[in-house]
Amino acid sequence: MKDLTFSTILAVFEEIFGPLLFWGLVVAAVAITIAFVYVVVREHRLEGSRLLRAELMAPVGAIAAILFVQWITSSGFSDIGGPIDVIVLIAIGVTGAIGLTILAYVALAAFTRRDDA
Repeated sequence: MKDLTFSTILAVFEEIFGPLLFWGLVVAAVAITIAFVYVVVREHRLEGSRLLRAELMAPVGAIAAILFVQWITSSGFSDIGGPIDVIVLIAIGVTGAIGLTILAYVALAAFTRRDDA
């Protein structure tokens, strides 16, 4: 594999997760992103207290993402072999943390009222 193209990356992720799970995750990420943008546009700002409460879910999202990927790929912490594996593990954790923070913010916006309403 000489060239790293977008189609190559898609093929690798489809091979790792399976096409149904991979595209399901993509659709879920797009839907959550659209919901987050809708909440921010509707309220014309990010609400600090809601964002702080949502950020408390970040560690849970990081751990869940790492464990989910290790479960799907049938690997474990003993399979980490070098620096690139650690970098990928950190990237997975950061992605899970950000994703769950955004999802928690949207959920809090859906189930709570604004203070200045």
